Amino acid sequence: MVNTIELTKRQEHILQIVKDNGPITGEHIADRLNLTRATLRPDLAILTMAGYLDARPRVGYFYTGKSGAQLLTENLQKIYVKDYQSIPVVVNDNVSAYDAICTMFLEDVGTLFVVDHNSRLSGVLSRKDLLRASIGKQELSTIPVNIIMTRMPNITMCERDDLLIDVAKKLIEKQIDALPIVRKTDDGYEVIGRITKTNIAKAFVALGDE
Repeated sequence: MVNTIELTKRQEHILQIVKDNGPITGEHIADRLNLTRATLRPDLAILTMAGYLDARPRVGYFYTGKSGAQLLTENLQKIYVKDYQSIPVVVNDNVSAYDAICTMFLEDVGTLFVVDHNSRLSGVLSRKDLLRASIGKQELSTIPVNIIMTRMPNITMCERDDLLIDVAKKLIEKQIDALPIVRKTDDGYEVIGRITKTNIAKAFVALGDE
């Protein structure tokens, strides 16, 4: 069984008592361990917040019957794109590949989002796109990004209320590093954020710390 937190021996003992005797009050658990209710309060709080136990007034504690993996899955279903989104780095579709490389370097990002004259999403520019352009013999300062970018409708996007786990699946499936977070308008998609592999890694680290 994979646990989201590492339990102490006393916490594991408490779980076993509740499994065998639940629902059971905190006082009765304390009696079985020859401890005071106050001593057990932090352990019971941890087990309850972690989802191993549930508590009902005038009834007591009972075991949820969920494994650590199930609890992790439930927590993943509560994390949304808006909780970890970053500020997007945007360029106009008429800038040169050279200027795009400079922007990517200065902003320390691996993906640029390209917008048209109405500030609506028209393309995505990755490091691979710029590397492919630089291999040729053309002068990068003369190549507009709209020639080498990935265009609509081949852009994978997401919205603020999408689940982060679903976005992670898209990144893996498409083998890309970032997605634009968009808001649909009458004349296209407005770029309002970005979600990257780094954002997702931060979310999973935070989940593990919790």
